[in-house]
Amino acid sequence: MLRFRNLLICIAFAVHVGSAFAADPAKVLRYVFPAAETGFDPAVVHDLYSSPVLRSIYEPLFTYDYLARPAKLVPLTAAAMPEVSDKGKTYTIRIRKGIYFAADPAFNGKRRELTAADYSYAIKRLMDPRIRSAWSWLVEGKIIGLDALAKLARKTGTFDYDARIAGLELLDRYTLRIRLNSPDFNLTHILAHYPASGIAREAVEKYGDANGQVMANPVGTGPYRLASWKRGSRIVLEANPGFRGFIWNFQAGSDPEDKKIVAAMKGKLMPQIGRVEISVIPEDQSRWLAFRNGEADLFNLDGPLAPRALEKGRLRPELADKGITLSRIVEPELSQYYFNMQNPVLGGLTKEKIALRRAIAMAHNVQEEIDIVWSGQAIQLQYPIPPGIVGHDPHYLSSVRYDPALANALLDRFGYRKNREGWRTMPDGKLLTIVFSVRADSTGQQQAEMWKKTFDSIGIRMESDKRPFPELLKAEKQCQLMMRTSPWIADYPDGDNFMQLFYGPNTGQSNNGCMKIPEFDRLYEQSQKLPAGKKRDLLYHRMTRLLEVYAPTRIGYARYRNMLAQPHVIGYKKHPIMHHEWVYIDIDMKR
Repeated sequence: MLRFRNLLICIAFAVHVGSAFAADPAKVLRYVFPAAETGFDPAVVHDLYSSPVLRSIYEPLFTYDYLARPAKLVPLTAAAMPEVSDKGKTYTIRIRKGIYFAADPAFNGKRRELTAADYSYAIKRLMDPRIRSAWSWLVEGKIIGLDALAKLARKTGTFDYDARIAGLELLDRYTLRIRLNSPDFNLTHILAHYPASGIAREAVEKYGDANGQVMANPVGTGPYRLASWKRGSRIVLEANPGFRGFIWNFQAGSDPEDKKIVAAMKGKLMPQIGRVEISVIPEDQSRWLAFRNGEADLFNLDGPLAPRALEKGRLRPELADKGITLSRIVEPELSQYYFNMQNPVLGGLTKEKIALRRAIAMAHNVQEEIDIVWSGQAIQLQYPIPPGIVGHDPHYLSSVRYDPALANALLDRFGYRKNREGWRTMPDGKLLTIVFSVRADSTGQQQAEMWKKTFDSIGIRMESDKRPFPELLKAEKQCQLMMRTSPWIADYPDGDNFMQLFYGPNTGQSNNGCMKIPEFDRLYEQSQKLPAGKKRDLLYHRMTRLLEVYAPTRIGYARYRNMLAQPHVIGYKKHPIMHHEWVYIDIDMKR
């Protein structure tokens, strides 16, 4: 039965429908982002809000079954799942024929077919020093010859994309063979992530990645293309008329709602929606009014707004009576409070710096923040790997506890004394000030107020630093922020995606706290050589204890995602990894 189910899933993606175009321009889906996007170059962009747009335009080799829970990988542009040999060090992937890029001036009026070379090129771009990809950690040190090619580029100033390396072989026009230095049990997940999407070299060379124009001129093989973009305000996607299409043929899981979705969607040629209009609305109240007034069709009910629509985790009757639906999951997310380990005040591994960070961690009431800032719409985490992710341990108990009295005693012991005004000073007598960075919106303001209360409780002076979301990300990657609440939503559903957040070499990419603890790094490198299981879990436990001892971060929470859909939206179900569900849903024009 399992084999038959997998066959059906492959059929759902593999059916080629030629030039058939089912998307109806009259079917317009209106969506809202709470923060601004950064752009649409898959090798560069690393924020949540650009991600669904990228996934709609570009296509990786693999994707996820829309209904399967837990998340299940399936082929997308690949003809099948990869052939794995050489004890997990060689992956052979065959690409489906007859997939074409959207029409674009870069192709001089000719149809441009997707080939294996487009994926080899995309992977190489992640390591091009000139691009400074935030995603290089996905492939760094893994593919034979790729790091040497990047090292040569740093010397010469030019990345040789035509150079042949043993780790990326083009066996023929449609077959890519990837050879690894050592087994990587998450490679298929990485190849399902948008940074590894196929990209046409001609388009990159036409628009020029040196000046960032690829960000504004994405050219992919996906179901949508960028129609217009007003940065930080409005994004419009239109169905790609050259897209091959697929037949909706997913199978219901254990969720009773799945049967309704299957009944409404099975057999449809996708995509159905002809246009997606995305508005950036930072303020909670404005987003809520847009949904209530029918100006948005899908809406993430963030924590502060939850009491207006939810009661004990269920949709209020007055909304349900209108036909509004709720799709609710615990986000596969880790929100952590990191301390910049390169900052002269907070960073370092000396005893007094560790004591300072541990005291701050103990002084913060995570549950109170959940209750006040997120209206109870989050769960406190004991472990850095959240529920729903392979490697999560529901029985793990953190050694870090809310204890402001002990926090004050720790600061006293290590020389952080109070001056006449009641503020603590550094051991050298200088005033101790922490700058806490937040988004420049109402939620950011609430977070700053919660942390001001925390710092007041231990006599530390705090200044708040409010910035637009893209500016926060940019400064964060450059290790310029002192402290921040940093959310990370799963790129792929494995614990490695969360433990790598604290790996020293990932500084400037995903390691936002810029930490480097040699013992942690050694354990992480050992964990990468192991498949998911007890041996790897044991390493993860040891790594987590190191986080608690050295305190480069305070593990926080995972939020609920409460997605509301208007009555005319058909087939919607929030997926834990994919965020472009409009590819799989429909709009009932009669409603």
